[in-house]
Amino acid sequence: MLDEKILNYFKKHEEGYVSGEELSQELDISRAALWKHIENLRSEGYEIEAFPHLGYRLISIPDRLTEIELKYQLKTEIIGRKIYSYEQTASTNDIACVLAMHGEKQGSIVIAESQTAGRGRMSRKWISPKSKGAYFSVILRPDILPREVSSITLFSALSVAKTVREMTDLNAFIKWPNDVLINNQKICGILTEMNAETDKINFVIIGIGININTSKDALPKGATSILEESGKEVSRLDMARSIFRNLDKYYRLFKAGRIGEIIREYKELSNFLGTRVQVSYHDAKIEGYAVDVDKEGALILRMDSGLNERVLAGDVTMLR
Repeated sequence: MLDEKILNYFKKHEEGYVSGEELSQELDISRAALWKHIENLRSEGYEIEAFPHLGYRLISIPDRLTEIELKYQLKTEIIGRKIYSYEQTASTNDIACVLAMHGEKQGSIVIAESQTAGRGRMSRKWISPKSKGAYFSVILRPDILPREVSSITLFSALSVAKTVREMTDLNAFIKWPNDVLINNQKICGILTEMNAETDKINFVIIGIGININTSKDALPKGATSILEESGKEVSRLDMARSIFRNLDKYYRLFKAGRIGEIIREYKELSNFLGTRVQVSYHDAKIEGYAVDVDKEGALILRMDSGLNERVLAGDVTMLR
């Protein structure tokens, strides 16, 4: 892809100008063809300076979640080997599901600048303002039983929380099973969907929505963003790439059978353990003390009777 080659060449020579003749020879295209590609990149938001007798210089790149920029120096083994990027779509999970049904390899990502029908768990709507957050879905094909899929939700939440902590000075915590919170307000939701048989998973779709540079007035009650909590904008490109790298790291640990390491880190960043909680699932509600998360991602509740209850799904509300 010529646009990608041009950009990568600029990035390798970011300290100075690149002559049009040099670049034309490198790409084996005419100067006129090169100019057309430069103009196309400018129309996509790239700031490229042209100076007589010196050549071209890349001044800045747009903070758009495109395949070219997301894959630049990504250096992952599984996650992001193929990226499908859209300006707008109804739901990245829906597109990823269709791709997976047609044999798309694991690690492929569908990402969009906005969604018109983004959704979270229990069919809740996920607000996806254009060019403010990162909304993407990842296709995985793990060799596990359907009952083990909850662990994938855990390391996905861990990947996001770790990224926020690595890139900002904000203390991101995880509320079981999959919400990432800052100051007890939600910045990220994760929807895990699977296609499975009785004893085999065909594929899993991890849908992740994270509020990055979203203003408070564009968010529902109880939600926040990195911008609102830190007071400054963050590169969406850098954050998305970092999440991909962490997903890649933890998925490889998961595949290697090192789930214990993942659970340990997950619990270190969890804010609900040791507290009394209420878990709601459909019309049922139970209360108890959250004492542990097991290797399959289940929440262990110590009931008032003294017995432990293993909870596989539900919404957690911390009571005290």
